[in-house]
Amino acid sequence: MKESPKNLVGYCGLYCGACGIYQGRIKQAVESLRSVIGAYGFDKIMPELAKMFGECPGCIGGGGDPNCAVRECAKQKAYTTCAECAEMERCEKVQRYGPCAMDGLRKIKAVGVGKWTEEMQKKVDAGYCYLDERT
Repeated sequence: MKESPKNLVGYCGLYCGACGIYQGRIKQAVESLRSVIGAYGFDKIMPELAKMFGECPGCIGGGGDPNCAVRECAKQKAYTTCAECAEMERCEKVQRYGPCAMDGLRKIKAVGVGKWTEEMQKKVDAGYCYLDERT
């Protein structure tokens, strides 16, 4: 699935194109795991796992957590991202998503969503994924 980069901006300051679910990396890992557990006869235990981490259209497209408090708040306030909110730095909802989200929002605030999106897409095209920061 290939969305336009402008549609991959999460309200929270994360770039959906850099997400392991969006990139299909988690789905691939789940499929590999299914293959291994199937070889041992345990595949009946988790038949729905691959479906949970299937294709994701990105935050704006309705992907991610269906009960995302950040998305609901931003939509209620008619914000493109939380960078528009005066409460951004103190927002516990955004802080749940870790430093990458807050860093993204600060960058959006500094350079604008268009330039930030271009920068993030270049990083993704070069192989960047948020998962790599956790390993």
